[in-house]
Amino acid sequence: MPRPTAAQLSYGSVTVVFSTLVMLLLFRTSSGIGIAAVGTVALALGLVVSVSVPARPRRYAAGAAGTGRPVAAHRGAAPAARDEERAPVSARSPR
Repeated sequence: MPRPTAAQLSYGSVTVVFSTLVMLLLFRTSSGIGIAAVGTVALALGLVVSVSVPARPRRYAAGAAGTGRPVAAHRGAAPAARDEERAPVSARSPR
């Protein structure tokens, strides 16, 4: 399961907070069951909003177009080893 992005977390959180405030003011409930129902609906709405925010696509290195290698997360990070480099020396194909 992929991790949620910062946009998904922030949109979901803002939706929960504002929808809770709006529903509490709109329904003017003071009972525990009503407050629990409003909170549950607000959490469900926040979940729907955070899932519906499109995830950012993966970026690929400009020099490695078509190789399918993702860009390293940090500047000094080493790129992931290819399958050929992981294989034992005896199993490598001649270049």
